[in-house]
Amino acid sequence: MRISVIGCGYLGAVHAACMAELGHDVVGIDVDAAKVADLAAGRSPFFEPGLDDLLGSRHGRLRFTTDIAAAADARVHFIAVGTPQQAGSDAADLRYVDAAVHSLLPHIGPGHLVVGKSTVPVGTAARLAAIVEQTGAELAWNPEFLREGFAVSDTLTPDRFVYGVRPGDSIATELLDEVYATPLASGIPRIVTDFATAELVKVSANAFLATKISFINAIAEIAEVTGADVTTLADAIGHDTRIGRRFLNAGVGFGGGCLPKDIRAFRARARELGLESLTFLEEVDQINLRRRQRVVDLVDANLGGLTDRRVAVLGLAFKPESDDVRDSPALDVAGRLVAAGALVRATDPEAIETARRVHPELDYRPELDDAIAEADALVVVTEWRQYRELDPVTIAQRTPARLIVDGRNCLDPQRWRDAGFTYVGLGRP
Repeated sequence: MRISVIGCGYLGAVHAACMAELGHDVVGIDVDAAKVADLAAGRSPFFEPGLDDLLGSRHGRLRFTTDIAAAADARVHFIAVGTPQQAGSDAADLRYVDAAVHSLLPHIGPGHLVVGKSTVPVGTAARLAAIVEQTGAELAWNPEFLREGFAVSDTLTPDRFVYGVRPGDSIATELLDEVYATPLASGIPRIVTDFATAELVKVSANAFLATKISFINAIAEIAEVTGADVTTLADAIGHDTRIGRRFLNAGVGFGGGCLPKDIRAFRARARELGLESLTFLEEVDQINLRRRQRVVDLVDANLGGLTDRRVAVLGLAFKPESDDVRDSPALDVAGRLVAAGALVRATDPEAIETARRVHPELDYRPELDDAIAEADALVVVTEWRQYRELDPVTIAQRTPARLIVDGRNCLDPQRWRDAGFTYVGLGRP
């Protein structure tokens, strides 16, 4: 099929490349000329494992441009632009979604399908459908569920497909089935529903995950004052099949470009509808933000003050296998340490350049040994594999620091203590 993808950020660039991998003829369209130039040259403008390989092996089926008129040759048009949080509000900023749809209108007509993939407040699809249908085209909402760091596999082999369509709209369903024919043939579940349900599936999933993470972090706060071990506790309750162990890792909390802004927008949309059903998400958000300061407080307490103390911060991205620092707990912790008077050296395998654009004042060290060489304390705030697998005996020979604060509870406390370190975790004795 001929497909256009409007917006070539994390979602759009991956989706475009994966659609070409499935055999479709794809054009990716974005207003950012520099980004388009990188993608056209086979280079990803951000770090995402496997994406460069797809861009480099596109076999002529994938191209990128800034010209929206290129969408005219396509039959299916995916909207994959960002929906950031509005300035001064919790609500989602839909200007990019609206602009993308309106830019498409002169180039679509009967037989065309516009497919929303962006995360939007419930009610958005119905509003946009009325606009799109004036051209004779149709609209569907097909939310994405990709995880940064696993975006390629999550796009090619997701755990489910959700189609939001007009009741009885078999044409939109048939076109999406054709787009996803290869993964559907492998038995991946497909759920066809209405616009509102499809929109709510995505934000509900994010709200649930955020709540689960903040729940275990709330328990960690209790564990810290009672001497309990939140990690052992999570293992124990995780054996309950009604609960499960995933996303029960206490630590510095969640971040990134999705969960924080999505739960705020979800809460804001509920209030617009006159509902107080989601007020608990405000506490979910606050618990999450408190854990960042808790890491700083633990470093402060164990060093006897932060002024002029040298702290090596290990990790800047909001999660491993990504260079994304949007609402990153790790980068936030580094900034808070500096604000409290610490001399911070920050390192990360991939996110130094993206972090530098947000916090140019930090002292960035690409090499781990350089970051820890003169440190009084080490702080792990992104659980990259290379940090999880550090050998404490070797590290003890490379740094004078004897304090390690594990902001992700991803290290073995006993190994570090045996090597002479004071190990401090969140919610661990």
